[in-house]
Amino acid sequence: MAYLAFYRTFRPLTFDEVVRQEHIVRILKNQIETDKVGHAYLFCGPRGTGKTTLAKIFARAINCESPQNGSPCGKCATCKSLAEGSSLDISEIDAASNNGVDEMRDLREKVQYPPVAGRFKVYIIDEVHMLTASAFNAVLKTLEEPPRHAVFILATTEPQKIPATILSRCMRFDFKLIPQSDLEELIKSVFIKTGKPFEEAAVSAIARAGAGSARDSLSIADMCASYSQGKLTYDDVNAVLGSTEYAKVADICGAILSENASEALKLTEEILSTGKSVGVLVKDMLSFLNSCTIVKVCRTAREIVNLPDETYNRIEGIAKTADAHKLLRVTEVLAKAETDLRYSLNGRITLETAVLKCAVPQTDYNIDALIGKIAALEKKLADGVKVQASPAPLPTPAAPAPVSRQTAKPERESAPRPAQNTARPILSEDGADSPFSPFSSSPAEAPAGAPAEAEEVQPTLWENGGEQKISKISAVREGDKGKIFGKFIRALRETHKNAVLFTLCMDLEHAFEGDKFILITESETVYKGLQREANAKFIGGVLAELGVNDYEVRLKAKGENDYDKAMRELRASFDGADIEEK
Repeated sequence: MAYLAFYRTFRPLTFDEVVRQEHIVRILKNQIETDKVGHAYLFCGPRGTGKTTLAKIFARAINCESPQNGSPCGKCATCKSLAEGSSLDISEIDAASNNGVDEMRDLREKVQYPPVAGRFKVYIIDEVHMLTASAFNAVLKTLEEPPRHAVFILATTEPQKIPATILSRCMRFDFKLIPQSDLEELIKSVFIKTGKPFEEAAVSAIARAGAGSARDSLSIADMCASYSQGKLTYDDVNAVLGSTEYAKVADICGAILSENASEALKLTEEILSTGKSVGVLVKDMLSFLNSCTIVKVCRTAREIVNLPDETYNRIEGIAKTADAHKLLRVTEVLAKAETDLRYSLNGRITLETAVLKCAVPQTDYNIDALIGKIAALEKKLADGVKVQASPAPLPTPAAPAPVSRQTAKPERESAPRPAQNTARPILSEDGADSPFSPFSSSPAEAPAGAPAEAEEVQPTLWENGGEQKISKISAVREGDKGKIFGKFIRALRETHKNAVLFTLCMDLEHAFEGDKFILITESETVYKGLQREANAKFIGGVLAELGVNDYEVRLKAKGENDYDKAMRELRASFDGADIEEK
C-alpha cells in the first residue's frame, strides 16, 4: 500500500479521538443517542480544525447498526463499507469544482432515492461557499425540506460568503483553532506511535508553526520526521521550516531595540545575501518580538514560550532593554511591512525601510515613536542629567496706565510687567546647572555679559519637595488684566500634576478689584477645595508668576441675580468710582 501522510494515517475515527471541539462533539453525540438527527448542518471554521473529519464520523455514526457512546462501532457491515469507501449512502462533493447550477440540480434529483444499506443518505459538501448564486438557489428548497432519509453537511472556511437564506436553514457549528498544548500532545502521540525520538522544544516549534491547525501541524511533523534520521531536534525543525538561525534574528532585533540602525541594516543584508526569503525573515522577526513581549509582561513566560534555556535567556536579556511601547511600535511597523510585501516589487527595500524606521524613531512622527522619545528623555533625567534653560529676554517698558474718567482720583500706575521666559529647556550633557535652571535650589546668578535688568524682573516658579518658590514679582498692567484668567487656566492645564485643580478652576468667574484678583464660585465644594493649603499655595504661586500679588476666592451667594452680578462687576471695573443705583 502507498505511504499515507500523517494527517491521513492518524485521522480520528470516533468522536473520542477528535482533538478539542468538545462543544460540537457533545451536541452531535447527544443527537445520535436521542435519535434527534437534523436534516442540515453547517460546519465552519479555520482550516485543519476537524470539519470534514467530524462530518465523516457523524455520517458513519448515524448509519451504524450499534453505535458505541454515540460513535460508530467500526465492526458492523455498514461501518466497514463506509470505512472502505464502497458505500453509496455517503457522498462527498467538492463545491470548488462542482459549483454550477447543473450539479446542484443533479443532486436535487438523486436525493429523492432512498439509502442502499444504512438509515440515512448523507451529502457532505466541502467548501460550500464556492457555489454560485444560481447553484445556491437550485438547492435552496431541497435543503429546507429534504426527504426524511437525507442529511446535508456543509463545510466551509468562509461562512460570510454563504447567503443568509442557506444559513437560516442549517444548524451552524463554529470550529475553533486548537490550542498549542493540545497540538503538542497530538504530535507527541504520533511520534511515539511511529517510533520517532524527539526533543520537547522541537515539538513546541512544530505546534507553533501549525498555528492552531491539526492538519498543518501533522504535515510539518511528517516532513521533520523524514528530515532527521535520529532524534528530532529544535534546529532540525528550524531547518525544515526554512527559518533564519535564531541567534541572527536575535541579533537583528536586539540592534533594532537598542536603536543601532547601522548594525541592524548590516545584519539584515548579511541574512538576505544568503538567499533567505524576505517574507520568512519578517515572520521570524515578528515571532521573536512576540516572545520578547510575552517575556516582558507575563509572569509565566517560560511555560508559554517553551523554548530551550539558552534561547529563553537570550530573549529575556533583549526584552529588558526595551519598554512595552517600543516593542509594540516595532511589532506594528514590521507587521505593516509584512502586509506591504504582498504588493511590493522589491521586498528587500521594503524590509530594510521598515528596519530603519524601527531603529530610528526620531524620524517617525507616530504617537508610539513620540512616547518612546519622551521615555528616553525621562530616563536621562532619572539618571541625573540636568535641564538647562536659556536666559530670559529683557523686559519691554510698560505704557502708562490710563486715568479713569469716572473719578477725579487718578489710578496708580502699574509696575512694568516682567518678560515671560519662553525659552525651551535643553539637556545639559556636561551636568552643569544652568543659571536659569528651574530645578536649581537657589536663585541663580546671571551669566557673564547678561544685562543686570534681567535679574530684577525674572520670575521663576518651580517645585522643590512640593513647595513653590517665587522670585521678585511685579504688578499686572491694566491692559493685561483681561488675559490673566486665560493664562492662569493654561498654566494649570500644562501642569499634569494638577489635573484636579485645573478641573476645579475651569468654571470660575473672575474679576479685578484694583490689583486684587477675585475668583468666584457658586459651589461650596469648589470653594473649600480651593481654600485647601496646598491648592491655595499653588494658585498663589501661579498668579504671582503672572504678576498678580494678591488674590481672593469668594463664595457667590446662590440668590445673586444678573443685576447684582452686573453691578458687582461694574464696581470691580471702576474701583473707587462713585456709582449711584436708581
